[in-house]
Amino acid sequence: MTLPTLAWYWPLLGGAMIGTAAGAYLVLAGRIAGISGMIAGALGLQKGGAQGLSALFLAGLFLTSGVALAIKPVPLPSLAGGDTLLLVLAGLLVGYGTRLGSGCTSGHGVCGLGRLSPRSMVATVVFMLAGMASVALIRTIAGVGR
Repeated sequence: MTLPTLAWYWPLLGGAMIGTAAGAYLVLAGRIAGISGMIAGALGLQKGGAQGLSALFLAGLFLTSGVALAIKPVPLPSLAGGDTLLLVLAGLLVGYGTRLGSGCTSGHGVCGLGRLSPRSMVATVVFMLAGMASVALIRTIAGVGR
């Protein structure tokens, strides 16, 4: 079986799968498919969360990622030197910000905007502005991208 090599095909397919999964989860389970909430629910950190359902949804993410890699293998990045500590610190900061902001970019951007949530609209704008400001600051400090 040969797969199309057009550059737009894979992101389009991935976006359709994310939207379909988020919509189906909302319609079928009555819950929002924000990943940070799913992780908190699966770990029992969120009150009223469906722990088993969250764990199954997350398992599906890992399973479909494995299927996608089997269909279209891509080289995984390697971590060199002290990058591992920086990566762990970045992950912890993202997790803290996610809890502080009552959701992550995927939850607010995909699920919240799809439901026309005012809180998610504000959060997504703040995420985007903070991201742009961070890139501009890092490029200015490091002199990258000139």
